[in-house]
Amino acid sequence: MQHIDEKQLYTNDKYRFEYVAAYMGFGEKDMQAIQDVAEKMRPAVPALVDAVYKKQFEFDITKKHFLPKNEGFEGELANTLDELTLDHPQIKFRKDFLGKYLLRILKGPYDDRFLKYLDWVAKIHLDTPEKKSKINVDYIHINALMGFVESAIIDAVRTLGLERDEEGAVLSAFNKLMWIQNDYFAKFYMNPYFNDLMEKKYKAEAEQEGQVQKTGGFFAELNLVSIIIGVLAGGLGFWMSANRH
Repeated sequence: MQHIDEKQLYTNDKYRFEYVAAYMGFGEKDMQAIQDVAEKMRPAVPALVDAVYKKQFEFDITKKHFLPKNEGFEGELANTLDELTLDHPQIKFRKDFLGKYLLRILKGPYDDRFLKYLDWVAKIHLDTPEKKSKINVDYIHINALMGFVESAIIDAVRTLGLERDEEGAVLSAFNKLMWIQNDYFAKFYMNPYFNDLMEKKYKAEAEQEGQVQKTGGFFAELNLVSIIIGVLAGGLGFWMSANRH
């Protein structure tokens, strides 16, 4: 039985990845399976990006996160949700970012730089003290988004006409990789050490505004049960999708 240092799971990014990857069985064969279909998948990226943003615009609670200025965007912003269209310059800017992300996970290499990239992708969706933009997306929307992206990837893989064994290997590899990315999000949202720092930050801001509120209950609810439920739901969704045909 292998010993796992619990604190390192929250303080050592590489250690955390190695544990999650080992638990899932994500390794060289999975990486190779993805790269073997990378060129075939590349043409599907623009349509996948469009599908993701069309889905985000179906709900006001997710669309509203695209109103604030995105870090690096220098154009004019929309003032209302109605003004914000799928053709808006800031949405095109964000679509370009998502497209680059999808191409990055296709081509690899899956090295330390790649892990830092996955970490950065997760971190920019939260309002951390050192971040310039104030975009802060609740985890419920991130989790739903990751599930939608994985389903879209599964649909794209199924159009490639791969042999059954290869298709199964590719689907399994993408499933593991998407859950690894999801764990990078969970690391920030459910990390007790990170949450402690953020709780102190928000309490200090509230005190300055004269609006001190009890926040401990919110962070206390981010527990292991929610993680287990999410993993079981995602695994069931993948199994059902993989056995549709």
